Amino acid sequence: MLLATRYFKTLIILKSQDEIKRIAEACRIVAEALDGVREMVSPGISTRELDSFPGSFIRSKKARPAFKGYRGYPASLCTSINEQVVHAIPSLTRVKEGDIISLDVVVHYRGFS
Repeated sequence: MLLATRYFKTLIILKSQDEIKRIAEACRIVAEALDGVREMVSPGISTRELDSFPGSFIRSKKARPAFKGYRGYPASLCTSINEQVVHAIPSLTRVKEGDIISLDVVVHYRGFS
């Protein structure tokens, strides 16, 4: 039992106050990026056009879009419309009235994603 306790304690890494602040800031940047993209969503806009906002916004906050370049992923935003699988690459597909659209953004900020 003692061996298992020692093992599990190594899995839990307590964060410092500074690390917690950096995680919170990364979350705030994601929330603001998603708010900006959400405001752009309207019938007729393509998911590729939606991708124009988050990358520059995230970089303006001294962060980096974590999806872009990850295993060759070409965008800052992941999108899916209706039954499309989550985390699709933004494309020329246009949003139609009544569509359900999923948006996902991840940032890397001062050591945290």
